[in-house]
Amino acid sequence: MTALGRWSSQYLNYSFGNPSLLEQALSHRSVGDANNERLEFLGDGFLNLAIAQRLYELCPQYSEGELSRLRASLVNGASLKAIAVSIQLDQHIIISKAERSSGGARRASIIANAVEAIIGAVLLDGGYEAARQVVNHLYLDRLNNLPSPDDLKDAKTRLQEWLQARGVDLPEYTVEHVAGADHAQTFTVSCSAEGQATRAEGRSRRTAEQRAARLLLDILRHDE
Repeated sequence: MTALGRWSSQYLNYSFGNPSLLEQALSHRSVGDANNERLEFLGDGFLNLAIAQRLYELCPQYSEGELSRLRASLVNGASLKAIAVSIQLDQHIIISKAERSSGGARRASIIANAVEAIIGAVLLDGGYEAARQVVNHLYLDRLNNLPSPDDLKDAKTRLQEWLQARGVDLPEYTVEHVAGADHAQTFTVSCSAEGQATRAEGRSRRTAEQRAARLLLDILRHDE
C-alpha cells in the first residue's frame, strides 16, 4: 500500500478503489489542469447535505433556523481547517514548488478546500454511503459535542433578543469615526440601549457593530 493509501485508511477510514481520485483531490490548481477544484465543488455540496441529514437525525427538537446555524458552524472554513490539521492533510497536499515555498500547503483555504475535494473523491469512488461514512468519521467529535444554537447567534442578534425579552427599545448603532485609506479603513461604532453605551473599532462597520453589541450585552447582563 502506498503512503497515501495508508494515510487514507488511517485518517479517513476509507481505502480508494481508484487511488488517482485521491491524488487529484489533493492536487492544488498550481500543479496544472488535473487539480481538485471540480472535486471540491462536488464535495462541498455533498458535505452540506450529509451534515444537514445528520443534524436532522440528532436534533429533532431544533427549528430550521437553529439547524442552519449548527450546520454553518460545522462546514465553515475554520472547521474544515481544523479537520485538515487533525488528519495531517498539509503533509500530503500536492502543490507547486513556488506555492509551497510561500506556505501554500498550510494555507487555511487550500487545506480546507482539499477536505471538500476528498469528500467529493470518495463520493465518486465509493458512492453515497461511503462518502456519508467518511463525513461522519471526520466530524464524529464535533457531532458528539454540538454547541447550543443560541451560542452561535451573532452578538447583535443576541443583544436584540435580550432587549426584546424585556420589552425595551432596540439598540442604536452610530458610526462615530472612520479612519484610514479606502482599502484599509477602521470604523469606530457606538452601541446604546437601556441608558448604557459602548464603543468598539473594526476593519468594517459590521465588525465594529458586533464588537460594540457584545460589550453592551456583557454590561447589561452583569447589571441585571
